[in-house]
Amino acid sequence: MKDAFSIFMTIAGGLGVFLLGMKHLSEGLQATAGQGLRKFMARATSHRIVGVGSGIVSTMIVQSSSIITVMLVGFVSTALMTLPQAFAVLIGANIGTTATVWIIAYAPDPQMLGFICLAAGSVSYFFFRGERIHNLGLTAIGLGLVFLGLYFMSKGVAPIRDDPDISKIFTHLSAEKMSGVFLVAFFAMLLTAVLQSSAATIAIAMAMAIQGLISYEVAIAVLFGANIGTTATGWIAAIGGTADAKRTALVHTLSNFLGSLALIWFFPFFVRFGKALFPAWNVAETAVLSGRRVQAFVNMTAPIAVTDTVFAICRGIMFFPIVKPFCRFVERILPQPENEKPHLSALKAGARLSPVIACDQALQEVIFMRESDMELLGSVRTVLSGESDEKTEHHIVHREDILDNVQREITEFLGGIMSKRLAQDVAERAQRLLRLTDELESISDEAAAVLKAVRRMRRQNQTMSDVSRSLLVSVHDRVAGFAGMITPWIRSPRPEIAIRSVQDESRSIHDFIRECRKTQLGRVGPEDPGSSIRVLAELDIINAYERIRAYYLNIAETLAGGKR
Repeated sequence: MKDAFSIFMTIAGGLGVFLLGMKHLSEGLQATAGQGLRKFMARATSHRIVGVGSGIVSTMIVQSSSIITVMLVGFVSTALMTLPQAFAVLIGANIGTTATVWIIAYAPDPQMLGFICLAAGSVSYFFFRGERIHNLGLTAIGLGLVFLGLYFMSKGVAPIRDDPDISKIFTHLSAEKMSGVFLVAFFAMLLTAVLQSSAATIAIAMAMAIQGLISYEVAIAVLFGANIGTTATGWIAAIGGTADAKRTALVHTLSNFLGSLALIWFFPFFVRFGKALFPAWNVAETAVLSGRRVQAFVNMTAPIAVTDTVFAICRGIMFFPIVKPFCRFVERILPQPENEKPHLSALKAGARLSPVIACDQALQEVIFMRESDMELLGSVRTVLSGESDEKTEHHIVHREDILDNVQREITEFLGGIMSKRLAQDVAERAQRLLRLTDELESISDEAAAVLKAVRRMRRQNQTMSDVSRSLLVSVHDRVAGFAGMITPWIRSPRPEIAIRSVQDESRSIHDFIRECRKTQLGRVGPEDPGSSIRVLAELDIINAYERIRAYYLNIAETLAGGKR
């Protein structure tokens, strides 16, 4: 019992080290790639072939198809990509993710490589300055942990061969018949869905195959299930999201499932293919490293790696000619609901994987707030001009409540991604988005305040004079024009803003509002007993527009880099 517990803990600990290494490796590579990866993926979709190529390259860069899947869910949700474009990238991502298996397959001594990478990464991370070298250090640390995790899993599996009680459990795993292939693939699918990493599942299969616990055929059967289980990440990212987000996840799942189901009937071909490429696959080979002889992983893992790649390529070839028809089929399965608006909750899980795409998604919500504020200002003008109706006023109140909720959602969303290590440009962008969210929500509050002031005058039976109405509309138009000049810049993360001219215009509006305030105060007199109550409400409206002006100036300065 003690030996069984020791074996289990060694394997479980090795798996934990492996998954932690994959996390650090992916984070380090993603932080190093930064915005370049996002722009590369968003632009390299002019043709299906280019999309497949960008998927291969992007996945090899970040060493995680999960990252790419989450990014694609975000791209489609925010209309940066169409569903067929994302599907083409997913085909490439399924091929690119096999690079991790190749790294594992050709590691001559995982323990020594792990120590070397950890040593180099620790020196870079702790003893050198500079964000880029820190990210490279984190990448090396992650790679070192991946190798050490693989070593510990192999070490934990080794004693099982000599324990008949435990080893007989694995002898029941057979891929001699198709029923056994399906059973192994099913368990591999479940394990991958839990671990959220097909590389981890395949690494476990490699470790067992090397120790002779499972046959080469069983290890190949694992590939079929692992490639289906890895699609669970896309569903986690799409939960509670838009129809487009769910369509992206469904395209990934259906293509991998149907592709694996079709190709599994050619299972004997894949087995013979790997053996034919490596005739000495079942011969224990040795290599000299650091003055000692160690067993080389190429004897079993190389055929597994090449079969995994060929399997992914074959699946891609199956779906490449039918990308658009297949996407139309998925769109029929998941129709687009009417008046659906993207929600940040669609990527709350994915934000932990991809801060870059999380900022893209948050930007779309900020743009929604920007457009809502401009719409509110237009509605408020009808209120000041006396042309509004009950529906318009109800819309102002309802939209202000919506923007309160959107601000809270964005703040929680960005707060979650800012709690982890971010590239400097991504962290600065998240801070700008938070500031913009606060300013835009404050603008909606002031629009509602104008409506409240007008309603207060109505309750007190006060009527706005034509002169006062004209003055207030003039104030509104000056401020709304200022808003129209600034808000287009929000779409760009780092726009070129002539901040001095913006400040001059803001100062001019401020002086105009101050003169209008003086003018309204001069209308209070004994000849009009109710003038003080009416003018007080009108001053509240003028003050609200003064604050709106200040908020838009803050937005311009934030975008120009003058405020944080």
